[in-house]
Amino acid sequence: MTTQSRLSHPLDTVQASPHGLATAQALLEQQRILCETLSGLDGRSFGADPWRKPEGGGGISRVLEEGGVFEKGGVMFSAINGSGLPPVVLKEHPDLSPSTPFFATGVSLILHPRNPYVPTVHFNVRYFEVGPVYWYGGGMDLTPYYPFHEDCVHFHRTIKASCDRFDPGYYARFKPWCDEYFYLKHRQEARGIGGIFFNYLKDGQAPGLAYIQDLSATFLRAYAPLVERRRDTPYGEAQREFQAYRRGRYVEFNLIYDQGTLFGLQAGGRVESILASLPPRVRWVYDYSPEPGSPEAALTRDFLPPRDWVQG
Repeated sequence: MTTQSRLSHPLDTVQASPHGLATAQALLEQQRILCETLSGLDGRSFGADPWRKPEGGGGISRVLEEGGVFEKGGVMFSAINGSGLPPVVLKEHPDLSPSTPFFATGVSLILHPRNPYVPTVHFNVRYFEVGPVYWYGGGMDLTPYYPFHEDCVHFHRTIKASCDRFDPGYYARFKPWCDEYFYLKHRQEARGIGGIFFNYLKDGQAPGLAYIQDLSATFLRAYAPLVERRRDTPYGEAQREFQAYRRGRYVEFNLIYDQGTLFGLQAGGRVESILASLPPRVRWVYDYSPEPGSPEAALTRDFLPPRDWVQG
């Protein structure tokens, strides 16, 4: 027996504060805009798969597979109620009762392009409330396979400009947080070249909503130009094999460390939607080491160690 069933609209049964409902509606619109823009880049449309959670609320999973640019992409919206706080939340908020009902809403995006010269990207914004307690979280990060210095600089400078419009201290706080968060401790290496990551942001409900809405537009300005620059770069099977190998790092992070994945599974979310972030083609190679001086070696040597990309 499944824990979810079909739902015509994901907000029909959700229970939240007026601000929580307004935030969910804004994020649902954000999902629509993201899908329309990315469909324009790809040439194919995202599907729409509504679902419901028994405790209240639900979501819409929008997935694109075998597109013109994106081998797989997902833009997931959810707005759910829960009857008890998941362990991943209680770990950060031990003062809250495990039986406390909660409301959570968010949009999570992951794009796995086919061309190895186009980077994988992740974007997420979310809002959480437990009675009068609330917070925002989110961020975006870039995972290139064959990176270009100018692309990394553009990505970070675009994000910083958005952060600075709301708080000049945001980027200085959120960039190192991203470097630390998207780090595979068991590999002792970063997942990609970072971006920003934040959680438990409580700088006011209305300003917080404005910020996460702006981040959605910022994501498109930061990423879409990279797709346009690199989508037609010639590649061969060797580059595809390296891409599949590096995608393995992505899988390891999402299944071992990612808080969003853990929250979704612990909160009884829809498994198909939660694991839609995983790439369609991946490989693990025993004790792989790239040839010294090769473009593959340059990734871990020159790009993955944290650095100040804004300065160029």
